[in-house]
Amino acid sequence: QVQLQESGPGLLKPSQTLSLTCVVSGESITTNYYYWNWIRQPPGKGLEWVGAIGYTGITTYSSSLRSRTSISRDTSRNQFTLQLRSMTPEDTAVYYCARERGEFRNKRDVSGSVYYSYGMDYWGQGTQVTVSS
Repeated sequence: QVQLQESGPGLLKPSQTLSLTCVVSGESITTNYYYWNWIRQPPGKGLEWVGAIGYTGITTYSSSLRSRTSISRDTSRNQFTLQLRSMTPEDTAVYYCARERGEFRNKRDVSGSVYYSYGMDYWGQGTQVTVSS
């Protein structure tokens, strides 16, 4: 019964900042081992991972978008927000939020860890974002 719902502006002009919110019901976004993602799909193209915020509040982003991206959360409202700055027409896409189960595991015999994902099991319906002058 986990549900995710995206909301935000559907139309932006170049140079503006996108702000999308994903409201989560049925599961706390602070529950251990869950990560909360933003993914987008430009028209005619495949899915592109944008970034995520983990259950501890730590964020990670796609290297290609890192300089323009910020993800935050409001635990009292059980929601998380994507901010993408300096929008261009190439950012036009359907934007999804999704839940992911994953964990960090220590490497054998060396320091450091690696992330193992169990997949993204719940997705929002997606919201169209168009950038046009």
